[in-house]
Amino acid sequence: MPKGYWVSVYRTISDPEKLAAYNKLAGLAVRPAGGRTIVRGGRVVAHDAGIAERTVVVEFDSFEQAVAARESAAYQEALVALADGVERDFRIVEGID
Repeated sequence: MPKGYWVSVYRTISDPEKLAAYNKLAGLAVRPAGGRTIVRGGRVVAHDAGIAERTVVVEFDSFEQAVAARESAAYQEALVALADGVERDFRIVEGID
């Protein structure tokens, strides 16, 4: 069964305190849902039209598990804490195997 991944690319972080609150709550939502953070910040080399932005990747055992974690009440609470503290591109993608 293909794995599922959350991919978040942060274009701007306007309120680091909101991001910190979100990170705490998101971790409490993601881990019980089976998610494992495999990329969080770190070095980035961007090519073509990309720019070096903060990137976070969370791995789940399945695409369906990743979608369910995003829709969970616990993660919705994390999103409320984040509010307008960042501008980001968030995707759920399916792995190839």
